Amino acid sequence: MHFFCCLTTVAPLRKDAAHNSEMISQLLLGECVELKESTKDFLLVKSLYDGYEGWCQKSQLTEVDEHFYLNNHSILTAEPITQALCNGKNIFIPSGCFIGCFNEGCLTIGKTVFNFPKTPFHFNNNNNDVDIFEIIQPYINTPYLWGGKSIFGIDCSGFVQNVFKMLDFKLPRDAYQQAEVGESIGFLQETQIGDLAYFDNEQGRITHVGIILNNENIMHASGKVRIDKIDNMGIIHSETGERTHKLRLLKRVLS
Repeated sequence: MHFFCCLTTVAPLRKDAAHNSEMISQLLLGECVELKESTKDFLLVKSLYDGYEGWCQKSQLTEVDEHFYLNNHSILTAEPITQALCNGKNIFIPSGCFIGCFNEGCLTIGKTVFNFPKTPFHFNNNNNDVDIFEIIQPYINTPYLWGGKSIFGIDCSGFVQNVFKMLDFKLPRDAYQQAEVGESIGFLQETQIGDLAYFDNEQGRITHVGIILNNENIMHASGKVRIDKIDNMGIIHSETGERTHKLRLLKRVLS
């Protein structure tokens, strides 16, 4: 069995082994994967974190041993963007990157060394008093990007997954998968910050998710990460007044 780790800030996961293939998700720096198949330029990999599979450009990954594969998922970068050095050159790293093997100010992945001038995290598994709004607020105005998982560009389920990753709660990658997690909430008036709202299309398939701020406002990625109004029918665009998404269900995954 072969294991690899993402070397770049973000790396596209594609549907097929080609540069012009649809991006279905991303790997973030430090994210480890298991090799499933390979071509000359691409590797079919499965993410250790969420089990998502896709083709990644071979040059954006490096092979690691099983110890690194199993131990680099315990610490995350938490600042919206962290400045560091990659083999002595500047690099900007988004929140949610794995640096579990961080040691004495650096993270070494294969032959690549990332040096951090200051400790790049302040949330951790033992911090139960983190304000969720402190985590989500920096994402406001992040552009929508299909398959995106970072503050450089993100989709609706990637936004939710990354926020909950910072809260040490693992969610699946796609909205319809996330909708299977947690306890149902009967009424919007019973929601609290951090609850999740799911929305379906005309065929009844769940295609969108957002984070409830209160029983009148929701934060979600649609065009960009934004705050809009929500009622029992769905989302109302805060600027145009247009109803954009039809509410399907509400879930609570955090106590």
